[in-house]
Amino acid sequence: MDTRWKPNVTVAAIIEKDGRYLLIEEHTLEGLRLNNPAGHLDPGESPAEGCAREALEETTRPFNPTALVGIYLSRFQRPATGEDITYVRMAFCGEIGAVQPHLSLDEGIERTLWMTPEEVRASAARHRSPLVLQCIEDHLAGQRFPLQVIYTDPAVADLPPLPE
Repeated sequence: MDTRWKPNVTVAAIIEKDGRYLLIEEHTLEGLRLNNPAGHLDPGESPAEGCAREALEETTRPFNPTALVGIYLSRFQRPATGEDITYVRMAFCGEIGAVQPHLSLDEGIERTLWMTPEEVRASAARHRSPLVLQCIEDHLAGQRFPLQVIYTDPAVADLPPLPE
């Protein structure tokens, strides 16, 4: 039995335009929740690549990460099942493109919406995670780190995947 603790690695896009932040509304086991465009890092991609992919899948808009906002650790216990999950989240800010009309929102995503920081704060009870607001607060505070602080070894993309 594998008893090694393995946190889930996620990436999130902190997208601001004209004083509003782009959030998604998604179906979860806990109901309809608000989140930054975010998801799990996939095999073979760098964190910035994963963030760009997730943002496109969840918003239908291309996203180009330009800076790291922060790296976050959180823990969640699912009320319905008792599941205990730890997340390591890397949040990026960057440039967002126009909606790609030939794409559709990822499964489970109800809609995208632009919210002011005050609206995001007021909706905290509906956030998928406390990190939704924390990442936005850090972005508002001007927290930025160069993308180069996260090094992705070439073997991540070059080696074939392990058999399952």
